[in-house]
Amino acid sequence: MKIAITGAKGFIGTRLGNDLKANGHEVVGIDVEGNTPIDIMDVEALSAACAGCDAIYHLAAAHRDDIFPRSIYYDVNVEGTRNVLKAAAVNNISRVIFTSSFAVYGLDSGTPSEDTKPEPFNDYGKSKLEAEKVIEQWHEDNFDKTVTIVRPVVVFGEGNRGNVYTLINQVAGGRFIMIGNGQNKKSMAYVGNVVDFLKFCLDRPEGSLEIFNYADKPDFNMAELMEVITSFLGRPTPKISLPYSVGVSAGYAFDVLARITGKQLPISSIRVKKFCADTTCAADKARVSGFKPAYSLKDGVEAMIAHDFPHLICLSNSQESNSRENAA
Repeated sequence: MKIAITGAKGFIGTRLGNDLKANGHEVVGIDVEGNTPIDIMDVEALSAACAGCDAIYHLAAAHRDDIFPRSIYYDVNVEGTRNVLKAAAVNNISRVIFTSSFAVYGLDSGTPSEDTKPEPFNDYGKSKLEAEKVIEQWHEDNFDKTVTIVRPVVVFGEGNRGNVYTLINQVAGGRFIMIGNGQNKKSMAYVGNVVDFLKFCLDRPEGSLEIFNYADKPDFNMAELMEVITSFLGRPTPKISLPYSVGVSAGYAFDVLARITGKQLPISSIRVKKFCADTTCAADKARVSGFKPAYSLKDGVEAMIAHDFPHLICLSNSQESNSRENAA
């Protein structure tokens, strides 16, 4: 198949593109980065790039917590999605696979399934939900098309520089301080499994519209995740912790500082709230569909540490870390 990927230079897009090519597919990478940049906001260039494609993976998005002005989320995530669908229509592309986000459910939403009413709390989640509605309406108007919406939780893995990387880096450098009691649970997803699931979605039934949560199970709580990280690094578990109220207050102070300086800072009120919230989701539907992940969460965390922090792993773990990296 000839397959287009928006956001092809991103963390997930890069690995997905490489895997699809290895499986014999022709891949058209669409991204604002690279030698031949294409912006999804340019519908003519986007449509031209998708010519002859059989499917589109729509991964491109504005997703950082600290984007200003907030209208950028809606410009890229909603209007950009409309442009992708226009490109699909122009080229008679029959399959669209869209990566939405667990953020559509909001904070402290229990353990939502795909049937849970979305209640996003921030502009990123709200814009992703609006994009989903645009896609659902497109499918209603084009019922012969095949549409899959995937709502992954936080995705981590080798080469990613998101929240999990920041957490590991802080622990390795002795700078991590637990906020709260560490018992809040986090649904997480290892990139190797996410990419495999996206490839799995390429063969969903024709004419279907399906929504899947994606998370690797069982969930870790923050204390358990900390134990995996410190154990593999060969470091003691951090003992210092701050009450939630103190952590949030510090986050608000950093928000003000970020606005004044115009710089992106590693701490914000949203990040503190997200860190301390229970963010778990039900992911049974993906498993019932027949998908079987190749890696456990522990495998994924250790593979990331072995790849990105080999110089910080104690010598007693070096041989094991090398074997983990080679296996991944």
